[in-house]
Amino acid sequence: MKRREFITLLGGAAAAWPLAVRAQQAAMPVIGFLSGRALKDSASDLAAFRQGLNEIGYVEGRNVTIEYRWAEGKFDQLPTLTTDLVSRQVAVIVAFGTTISLAAKAATRTIPIVFFSGADPIVAGLVTSLNRPDSNLTGVNVFSNVLNAKRLQLLRELVPAVVLVGMLVNPTVATTQSEVLELQTAAEKMGQRIQILNASTDREIDAAFATIVEERIGGLLVQAEPFLTSRRDQLVLWTTRHVVATIFPWREFTTAGGLMSYGTSFTSAFRQVGVYAGQILKGAKPTDLPVVQPTKFELVINLKAAKALGLEVPATLLALADEVIE
Repeated sequence: MKRREFITLLGGAAAAWPLAVRAQQAAMPVIGFLSGRALKDSASDLAAFRQGLNEIGYVEGRNVTIEYRWAEGKFDQLPTLTTDLVSRQVAVIVAFGTTISLAAKAATRTIPIVFFSGADPIVAGLVTSLNRPDSNLTGVNVFSNVLNAKRLQLLRELVPAVVLVGMLVNPTVATTQSEVLELQTAAEKMGQRIQILNASTDREIDAAFATIVEERIGGLLVQAEPFLTSRRDQLVLWTTRHVVATIFPWREFTTAGGLMSYGTSFTSAFRQVGVYAGQILKGAKPTDLPVVQPTKFELVINLKAAKALGLEVPATLLALADEVIE
């Protein structure tokens, strides 16, 4: 081969290489990631989700692309965010939160959806069967919304003399009314007075804590839902500042300085969502993947927070804890 012909061949290969790389990247499957939280609050969740994907053989940027959409607790943005993912024809949508999952379901009947739901998926209207989900949805149910009675019981063990307990809820969430009714029924059986505090904006959170001070509410439960979860640091600060014994739904609140939490593990749940998303990319159908339900619940107690609130945690409660932060 002549030198000029060899140089021309090399030049042609060099020009074609970027095109080949771009073609390979364009062929990557795309996951639509839809969350009601903010990116800054989701580092551990993302790590667990990516771990699940990796277990199925998918690595972000290598053989799968992820399009992220963060609502940051602003539920009015959900239709726009969801429609955008659908218009991009992603291969699968992962939706974190019951309200977010319902928005995804309303936007598409064809794109597979893997949901993360704290509410009963059947009651919420996500699926009609857990063992064999219908249509294009399956996912993970973390039972967070049915644990409020247990959380109230644990809170009463910590502060048995408390007269009035509040529950901070987001009234715009579809399951809030049923959660409130269930908690009120449980509280009546325990002989515990309950006051419901609504908050779907930062201003309403401030107003709720003004009510807590005015009504001398001595204990508080926080609903497991995306907006309130996205205000984790704000809620931990306010409950500490106003000296309110509070039980949160997730471990992340307690590690951030909150007093106590009881719920399922976010890490294992987000990992399972990643596993299901990867299996769908490999050809599985949502109808072939049963809705996963947790088998273990975590009680986490922060002794430093208890000391700041002037509380002594009973030995019986410490014995029940899965983790004690000192």
